[in-house]
Amino acid sequence: MTTITAEGLLLRPFEDGDATAFTSAVRESAQSVGHWMPWCHADYTNKDALEWFAVCKQGLEAQTAYEFGIFSEDGSEFLGGAGLNQINRQHAICNLGYWVRSSMQRQQVASRCVRLLSQYAFETLALRRVEIVVAAGNHPSEGVARKAGAMLECVARNRLLIRGVSVPASVFSLVP
Repeated sequence: MTTITAEGLLLRPFEDGDATAFTSAVRESAQSVGHWMPWCHADYTNKDALEWFAVCKQGLEAQTAYEFGIFSEDGSEFLGGAGLNQINRQHAICNLGYWVRSSMQRQQVASRCVRLLSQYAFETLALRRVEIVVAAGNHPSEGVARKAGAMLECVARNRLLIRGVSVPASVFSLVP
């Protein structure tokens, strides 16, 4: 099992025992995170969390996605989720996504995760490019990407689909 401990954080794959903490964090964050990530809503259930954990486990086993729970360094507090996904081995690239529960936002949790996961992508997975795609108007996530050292390359039209609506998105990149 891949575990990353650095910068005051513990990143590890989700375990079924995390479902209650995950669900609580999602519900707490429905107003902030939910605006940009439709899966994050006030009616989220432990069943939803367990289904997501199963998808994460399949991705890890297939080496197509590396999704992590973000915890305090001692593992006692659930802070959010982050992952490397949409891995394209032919071109050695991936997407990096993150979300942090509302009560822990603006504490550099996400920017620390971006640094840790991009390092993991380059050093462990031998990838050559990490993209962070942020819906237009999601200024907090854009700030995280910039703070972590990602370069804004473009604003791509119709890049993301949010609640059935195509929206433009800023495409940031990190390279080794």
